[in-house]
Amino acid sequence: MNYNFKIILDKILNELIPLTDIGVSKGNKIFGALILKKNDYSTVVVDTNNETANPLFHGEISTINSFFKYKETINPKDCLFISSHEPCSLCLSAITWSGFDNFFYLYPYEDTENVFNIPHDLKILEEVFCIKNGNYNKQNNYWKSYEILKEITKLDNQEYQLLKAIITKIKAKYDRLSSIYQKNKNNNRIPLN
Repeated sequence: MNYNFKIILDKILNELIPLTDIGVSKGNKIFGALILKKNDYSTVVVDTNNETANPLFHGEISTINSFFKYKETINPKDCLFISSHEPCSLCLSAITWSGFDNFFYLYPYEDTENVFNIPHDLKILEEVFCIKNGNYNKQNNYWKSYEILKEITKLDNQEYQLLKAIITKIKAKYDRLSSIYQKNKNNNRIPLN
């Protein structure tokens, strides 16, 4: 299946990041997600990390909670699950238990650890599940996962260059939000900050 990564990236830039900005200003991490209808890429829900309220309210968890409170009943298999960062073990399980057959993420675990200085995803996978380097089964009987940055390299050069320009804007915004989070993270009640 061909995916419209321009729409996905535009929604990250224009819908997810502004909401993330609000969450970070309250002391939360930079993680978030959005759920789109597969048939027309319309946004069903967008939500972000709310760990200052509850350490289990990761971006994906908050988004899944919002999805199941949504006014319209939608089958998760009719949706695209888009995450800003590769989901942690908690969120991988939540996506699975919720019935989504896919998820896309912008930043892989390595970036979460090295660029954003939040190493917990890889550490938990290794310490609790004995999974080295985040090498869980990326395609399985429940879902397929896609790293957006890798997927767009498969496109023709003109489309790739267009998307690369959008990603440059997204990265600049996440870099700014990450700096704010890192500066203030010791002032919040998040256990694994």
